[in-house]
Amino acid sequence: MRLATIRLPQGGTAAARVTGDTATELGYADVGALLTADGLADARTAEGPVHALADVPLAPVVPRPGKILCVGLNYRTHILEMGRELPSAPTVFSKYPEALVGPRDPVVIPPESQQVDWEGELAVVVGTTVRRADRAAAEAAIAGYSVLNDVTMRDWQYRTLQWLPGKSFESTTPFGPVLVTPDEFTLGGALVTAVDGVEVQRTTTDDLVFDPAELISYLSTVMTLRPGDVIATGTPGGVGHARQPARYLTPGQMLTTTVEGIGTLANRVVAEALPLDTPAEPEVSRT
Repeated sequence: MRLATIRLPQGGTAAARVTGDTATELGYADVGALLTADGLADARTAEGPVHALADVPLAPVVPRPGKILCVGLNYRTHILEMGRELPSAPTVFSKYPEALVGPRDPVVIPPESQQVDWEGELAVVVGTTVRRADRAAAEAAIAGYSVLNDVTMRDWQYRTLQWLPGKSFESTTPFGPVLVTPDEFTLGGALVTAVDGVEVQRTTTDDLVFDPAELISYLSTVMTLRPGDVIATGTPGGVGHARQPARYLTPGQMLTTTVEGIGTLANRVVAEALPLDTPAEPEVSRT
């Protein structure tokens, strides 16, 4: 089954079951609300207003997750290109819902950054409440899979040892287009990122050091994971920051991110339009 959060012509959003080129409303405001209400099983047969999928813009598949937990350095190819050793535990950071945009929305890059990089990723969406899950419980807790691009302001990421500022600028992280349930998705398909049609990342999703069940087990040891929480599983080799010379996103470019078996994000890169009275960025002390 494929689920999406659609933007309704009259305003607001709705969770929808996607079948071919149609989207059927399911009675919930979005996919996150559906999961919180334990509505996943009923979504397979629920009936509601039907839309042509081409006529309804898509919101982030879970618009406001309670948690967005991201994993760094989790593809063997990316770890090697960054000159690091394979980790013994996941590197975890977070981002916030304000960073999310829909699968066709613009990626808005801020004027404060000149090093905006792409990071195509497989996302895992949690479907049940779990704490200290073993592998079987972790696998059972997966509602489904989606696509995310963890667009990163590298100059802000590396200002300190804490990555969060470079990962959480608003309207920078496309997420969607759909959630695909585990019975229709298997690890091992291609993950491909392209800029203006030129491929910059390619891997298979089974190149992960820590797979989705391992990540849920690890993270649920630290905190309770709840329906609608999102785990971005990491990016493969090919990021712009690691290139010689480095390469970054600029306004006007088209960023696409595809995971085989799920779908494609297609996001135009635009510069943030600031009010005329927006103050300049303050100087940062280096002492």
